[in-house]
Amino acid sequence: MYLDHFNLREVPFALTPDTTFFLNRAGYQDALNVLLVALRGGEGFVKVTGEVGTGKTLLCRKLINTLGEEFDTAYLHNPYLEPADLLDAVAVELGIPVAESSGRHAQLQTLASALVERHLAGRSIVLCLDEAQAMPVHTLEVLRLLTNLETEKRKLIQVVLFGQPELDEVLQAESIRQLRQRITFSYKLVPMSRIALGNYVRHRLAVAARVDNGPVFEEAALDTLFRFSSGTPRLVNVLGHKALMVAFGRGEVCVTKRSVHLAAADTVIPISSSSLVRRRLGAWARAGLAGAAIGAACSAVLLAG
Repeated sequence: MYLDHFNLREVPFALTPDTTFFLNRAGYQDALNVLLVALRGGEGFVKVTGEVGTGKTLLCRKLINTLGEEFDTAYLHNPYLEPADLLDAVAVELGIPVAESSGRHAQLQTLASALVERHLAGRSIVLCLDEAQAMPVHTLEVLRLLTNLETEKRKLIQVVLFGQPELDEVLQAESIRQLRQRITFSYKLVPMSRIALGNYVRHRLAVAARVDNGPVFEEAALDTLFRFSSGTPRLVNVLGHKALMVAFGRGEVCVTKRSVHLAAADTVIPISSSSLVRRRLGAWARAGLAGAAIGAACSAVLLAG
């Protein structure tokens, strides 16, 4: 691809949530600190919300990697489950055998016994639920029942809910008001500022680089990247990757404003972007400039490979 051209070891803007690229910028580090304090303090429920692409899954994985050895963690990336399926999934993640024919009461009893054993062995259990806004309300209620398992000192299992802003709407349901009241710590991830975006891009390039070879994105290119992405990390990654491809295809040693424009014109930009931005990108796309630039970059990749 463009790795040799820009002296990189790996793709810096991949969409997979790779914790080696985790940046201790204010928002992410603050969120991680809140989670660590809450879990080490034995809190039952913690909640993290953020718009699509703001880095919730990356934060979740960083949390799991950061928790000490005394923690056993379970991670469910698809919580759209019925109550019995949720309990089964939690048991599987924690390596707890549960009979397939067990009813909900038997499942809870089996999990309770196993969690007590782990507690006596000095283990703390944390369940991380990604995309929690998709969880049915009646399954959330069973989750609350699961967190009722406790000693006089602390919960036997702690739950971290990661979800889009719709999660707050789901939690307003009257039937799960008890769960809502048990969420003691919350954090909301927000898009990056222009300064944070610059640090983010430079950090990812530094992690991916073979050696420090100076700026890869011109400041004007970063300004343009911020305008089109609105500071959303996932969109920054999409546009950053395409801009590097375009710059490589055009033989540029540094990503310019025009390369970012071409990358953006080849990308679906959220409707929250200004009408002027959308009209400009639409004109570029209709003119075929974006597709031609991406096509030329891909051709260069194949020839180089």
